[in-house]
Amino acid sequence: MTTLPPGALPIERSAVRPRLLDPQSIIRFGLLALSTDLTSEGDLGMLLGSSRTAIHVSRVPFANPTTPDSLAAMLPHLAAATALLVPGVRLAAIAYSCTAASVVIGDAVVEHTVRSIRPGIPVVTPAKAVRVACRALRVKRIAVVTPYNLATSTTMAGYFIRHGIEIVGLQYLGLDDDRQMARIAGQTIIEAALAADSPDAEALFFSCTALPALPVIAEIERQAGKPVITSNQASGWAMARLGGLESDRPRGYGSLLDVELTTEQWESEV
Repeated sequence: MTTLPPGALPIERSAVRPRLLDPQSIIRFGLLALSTDLTSEGDLGMLLGSSRTAIHVSRVPFANPTTPDSLAAMLPHLAAATALLVPGVRLAAIAYSCTAASVVIGDAVVEHTVRSIRPGIPVVTPAKAVRVACRALRVKRIAVVTPYNLATSTTMAGYFIRHGIEIVGLQYLGLDDDRQMARIAGQTIIEAALAADSPDAEALFFSCTALPALPVIAEIERQAGKPVITSNQASGWAMARLGGLESDRPRGYGSLLDVELTTEQWESEV
């Protein structure tokens, strides 16, 4: 480090007294994203971005392929990643942005781990957010599209079946790397949705926070004539409501964003 000799520059303390804004003037959210995630930050920015919000990100080490074993291997790193989320700053909610991992590890385990570092803050997992979204939309039968391989897709389906949501059809795209999942074209996502749809499905669900489905939700809803739920959309919806953003309802990202959710409803869903 270079130290200037005395008198080298005209340096003095400013006479301007710093004024600090009220710390509550910005609603701040925490995001625990996978180290390989290319999609969650952008999607949540579209859903939650405004002059009075901020999203703070920490990364959780993850190594592909996206299998149940590799997903479960993130758990030992979750507490350390949480500890890096702007210590000492109040957060309205913290999201763990991996649908399949929240299924494999368990919503309750993720919540307990995050709250062991940041107690008292609502914890959003995509899997729970989708369950709550289905209940809020009064949906009990869904058609599912995943970008995963067969093993991860069937694990995902079993989770929702255990929670009382009927899977009337599941189609998977067979990818093993979430960086490839993040590059799936929007037209492919639309075609996959319409191929998976059936008259028995009350809604369509796209699993995976890496999947860039948010920009095509409105078009799929228009063509299918029913609600579309995605992992990032449901997470952003839950975070917004838990953060008190009732009036912030960005258009074009699905009918779910017009649905109410209270903290009591969120906490009562186990």
